[in-house]
Amino acid sequence: MDRYVCILCGYVYDPAEGDPEGGIAPGTAFEDLPEGWVCPACGVGVEHFEKEK
Repeated sequence: MDRYVCILCGYVYDPAEGDPEGGIAPGTAFEDLPEGWVCPACGVGVEHFEKEK
């Protein structure tokens, strides 16, 4: 699974880790994040993320 980076703050969403504090289980693909999920570091939406190169 691909990792995604917030283009505003640099936070990396790693599907292997998920976002436990945000209620996202490990193994959750970026594409499967629930509607309304935001960057835990700066609070922006998924539209501000791009696939890590």
